[in-house]
Amino acid sequence: MESKINVGPASVIASSGPTLGRHIAHRLVEIGITDVFSVPGDFNLILLDHLIAQPGLNLIGCCNELNAGYAADGYARSRGVGACVVTFTVGGLSVINAIAGAYSENLPVICIVGGPNSNDYGTNRIIHHTIGLPDFSQELRCFQTVTCYQAVVNNLEDSHELIDKAISTALKESKPVYISVSCNLTAIPYPTFRRDPIPFSLTPRLSNKMGLQTAVEAAVEFLNKAVKPVMVGGPKLRVAKATDAFVELADACGYAIAVMPSAKGLVPEHHPRFIGTYWGAVSTSFCAEIVESADAYLFAGPIFNDFSSVGYSLLLKKEKSIVVQPDRVIIGNGPAFGCIMMKDFLLELAQKLTRNTTAYDNYHRIFVPHGQPAECEPQKPLRVNLLFKHIQEMLSSDTTVIAETGDSWFNCQKLKLPEGCGYEFQMQYGSIGWSVGATLGYAQAVPNKRVIACIGDGSFQMTAQDVSTMLRCGQKSIIFVINNGGYTIEVEIHDGPYNVIKNWDYTGLIDAIHNGEGNCWTSKVRYEEELVEAIKTATGDKKDCLCFIEVIVHKDDTSKELLEWGSRVASANGRHPNPQ
Repeated sequence: MESKINVGPASVIASSGPTLGRHIAHRLVEIGITDVFSVPGDFNLILLDHLIAQPGLNLIGCCNELNAGYAADGYARSRGVGACVVTFTVGGLSVINAIAGAYSENLPVICIVGGPNSNDYGTNRIIHHTIGLPDFSQELRCFQTVTCYQAVVNNLEDSHELIDKAISTALKESKPVYISVSCNLTAIPYPTFRRDPIPFSLTPRLSNKMGLQTAVEAAVEFLNKAVKPVMVGGPKLRVAKATDAFVELADACGYAIAVMPSAKGLVPEHHPRFIGTYWGAVSTSFCAEIVESADAYLFAGPIFNDFSSVGYSLLLKKEKSIVVQPDRVIIGNGPAFGCIMMKDFLLELAQKLTRNTTAYDNYHRIFVPHGQPAECEPQKPLRVNLLFKHIQEMLSSDTTVIAETGDSWFNCQKLKLPEGCGYEFQMQYGSIGWSVGATLGYAQAVPNKRVIACIGDGSFQMTAQDVSTMLRCGQKSIIFVINNGGYTIEVEIHDGPYNVIKNWDYTGLIDAIHNGEGNCWTSKVRYEEELVEAIKTATGDKKDCLCFIEVIVHKDDTSKELLEWGSRVASANGRHPNPQ
């Protein structure tokens, strides 16, 4: 006879037994999570009761699983770890795109799925929310390629070990993990769980001391003989927790420092020898000339893909490079040193390099300050470059910029970030629509910062619903939706009628979502004077509410960097097959 457990929220809160659900909730709080993003389904409801009952844990219901995953991604970017809870298969296969994005960006996201009743495993039963086969492993197999660890908890005997191993693996690897919990196990007291669990701890990864010493000596010899070496920060500085070490090295050695586009925000742009974003042909002014003319370059945590290399067109030579990955150092064409933590390597290097400011001195000599875009005449259509001129003036240590995939990538790269200003975008995976959920998650993680999200209209149509959740949470982000009538980034790679979208009344949509509940203000702007007034209102009278500004611009109004980048990526995509 099957056991049936029916535990309501009140009885869960009143329960004092050490249960699996309580253990999961306690562990999430212990690692620094105070908000979990969820979509309820019949297989996860009892688990959600336990999460609600946990002191210090806030359950945030999202409009769909994809946005719940994107929100956990945005949350992890600030807090260092995020979590989402969905139901079996229909929820899991919906959230999986966001989990894949978190994997590509090296973000520890704990994805918890409410699974089938444990009695149904190993039977020939067909259950709902599946594709109609008596095989419950389909969801697990899908997650195996986009998570670093998978735990299927369908009995209580090893559940404690599986949960703790999954969470610790996510933190150690800085990748998402998948945990499936049978719906009938969550509320059962079990002896391996305690009301006050043993504190969670992680053993730090250590460098091989002899290998570290040898690698540092080889790097010192390589760099000290260079005439004009430079340093470039990459996105894996985050996963290596080596940002401070990178800055310490820069302070010590005097090199000019740049960032790859996907590392913007990880390296302080107020540093006295910061020269901008290195992005090949679409770098910030004078940056590529200094980096590519250097006779040695140290890349810390780089990812060289077709997007970051502008269609494989970077003018770099491997024999001039030192590539420092989170646990590995490669000098020129060799040798390579393993089991070396990036942070340790950079700090040791800072103690031994000869100071050399030649590259920065060269940059300083050739640098010409940017001109300002001309103001629009009254009642003349607003230009995108003027929009970002005004966004620049909004930035401070109390703001964070979130840039959606599209032309916002390029326009936001040109923003000069003041000290303490955050910056996030998803370059490796590039999933359009990511920014709406990420804005929700990031703003929830850092309520003392105001998020400024720059989103194209095509991307916004993908995930617009969770502006509703922002309102429920009382968030005060400023969302700029740039309405140019289509997928502009795709137009510049390859144009076609599929890049034109149905125009929406975006402010009308947000007003409908608002529906008199929550604190929201919207504005539609077509001219510069309207934009100036909207920003004044959003940062003044409406500074404590969610502000949504629809900016209407010409469909062909793009950054010059997108035009260059698009043509190069199109060329890379269109390469003919190699001869057989």
